[in-house]
Amino acid sequence: MRLGRFPIHPGAVYGVVKEFRAAAEDYRPIVLAGWAGPAGELRDALSAGGEPQAIRDLSGSELSSYDVEGAGLLLYVVEGDKTTPADEETLKLAERKGVEVICVLVGAGPDPVDVPFVLATNVVQTPPGAAVPVQEVVEAIAGRVEERAYMWAARLPALRPAVVEHMVEKFSRQNGILGVAIFIPGADMPVLTLNQIRMVFRIAAAYGEEIDRDRALEILAVIGAGFGLRALAREAVAFVPGVGWAIKGGIAYVGTKALGRAAATYFEAGGQTRIAEVVGSVRSRS
Repeated sequence: MRLGRFPIHPGAVYGVVKEFRAAAEDYRPIVLAGWAGPAGELRDALSAGGEPQAIRDLSGSELSSYDVEGAGLLLYVVEGDKTTPADEETLKLAERKGVEVICVLVGAGPDPVDVPFVLATNVVQTPPGAAVPVQEVVEAIAGRVEERAYMWAARLPALRPAVVEHMVEKFSRQNGILGVAIFIPGADMPVLTLNQIRMVFRIAAAYGEEIDRDRALEILAVIGAGFGLRALAREAVAFVPGVGWAIKGGIAYVGTKALGRAAATYFEAGGQTRIAEVVGSVRSRS
């Protein structure tokens, strides 16, 4: 497949490849800390079938500035719904170092709890006697740490489905908005295509694919599925004046989502399934 078929310069594609290479060099693990018992359960669940070193378990011990600085994410477990002064010092340190925190309150009451130095959307809590909320933690990681989540998904298969689903939804929404916002005919093509390339590369990376110049050419074969939908969107704008912008945005959203699902199916199958067959089967169910 030749990059000349794409409505963007090959240099833009290789620029995205460079972004991935730079991100890979700055990989940082998830650091697990706080209450040791439930933290150990989380560690075992998240690392099942993956690379244990992707999670650095420091639960039950005091974290140093070095420990926090080396974290891509701090997953902090609290007993009940009350943080201790030691908990708050650690959370404050993470805020100062710019490290995002997901705080898990095990054995908390039903009412929302305000945890110092942690965003309310980053607090996961479970009532007394309930199991450690593994799936809620997985969703929190996938939904709120998107710039690094695909790198963890490559090493921790337990995170992969939620991370990929979140990425597909995120890029689909972005392209839907861009499809509406860009009015000049054809001007949306480079923007939407580059966004789709970023999405597919992230999905590939989440399945452990190495993103380099040679591999990028093979991966970009998946992108072609989106062109027909964008052409249909432009025709709809011409035939339905006044509401064409809404159709255009909707098709950009649906087309990007179908493309993301096709890419996920392709890489889930190990890359052995024919791309055209995968794209066709996914789009027929959309």
